[in-house]
Amino acid sequence: MQLLDGKKVSEEIKNEIAAEVAQMKQRGEKVPHLAAVLVGSNGASLTYVGSKVKTCEKIGFDSTLVSLPEETTEEELLAKINELNTNDAIDGFIVQLPLPKHIDEQKVLNAVDPDKDVDGFHPENFGRMALELESFIPATPFGILQLLERNKIETKGKNVVVIGRSNIVGKPMSLLMSRKAYPGNATVTLTHSATQNIEEITREADIVITALGVPEFLKAEMIKEGAVIVDVGITRVADETNPKGYVIKGDVAFNEVAEKASWITPVPGGVGPMTIAMLMKNTLIARERRAKKNN
Repeated sequence: MQLLDGKKVSEEIKNEIAAEVAQMKQRGEKVPHLAAVLVGSNGASLTYVGSKVKTCEKIGFDSTLVSLPEETTEEELLAKINELNTNDAIDGFIVQLPLPKHIDEQKVLNAVDPDKDVDGFHPENFGRMALELESFIPATPFGILQLLERNKIETKGKNVVVIGRSNIVGKPMSLLMSRKAYPGNATVTLTHSATQNIEEITREADIVITALGVPEFLKAEMIKEGAVIVDVGITRVADETNPKGYVIKGDVAFNEVAEKASWITPVPGGVGPMTIAMLMKNTLIARERRAKKNN
């Protein structure tokens, strides 16, 4: 068994981006600028946004954090998004999810300029990705592609099973793994909560990508010998023996599955670090596309 080490690969990617940004600075060019919009004070969201801002500093990006109170109205948020859409200094921005209940998430995501949508959540980017046209790929699926590619894992003709059908991971992952490219060219089965006899399907898989959010759902008896396992799940599970009062678990029963798998992502330290690295990569791409347009 070998680890698909997201920490290591994400550091490589961030170092490559930092080197490009250093060259931009030397040439006197504008460096990429990422903005993040945070509504309310959800603990996990604060942590995610904080790590994005820190990463921007580390690799030489400019960053802006737009913090709005929990009671911000949908209209106020849409007005702020319009400001960011029309601000030439900002190359890309994200709206941190989840949003407060009184705000329509889809309406907000639809309001983001597709050219600045570095999360890849706008329907235009999703549609372009499905048609294999130039688009922004959502950061987590983009990170998984990089993990497979940089570890030279063969995907052509392979049987890939994706568990979970979210618009953020499951659906885009199923499209990307079936595209005519590497990583891709696979035969993909998309499974979810209504799938019957899921273990019969996963046992046939050469590669399993699970994004279900159910701790230790995937057991050793559900995979075949030598399968590649990518675990996107990350759930806090109460644990009184831990000083924090909880432990982080993935969708995979790691210790037992690792004995059968050829490659496996750890949780934490697998897909998580890749997501932030690819958000930075998308911001760099947005900056380069904007520079081309303006020339």
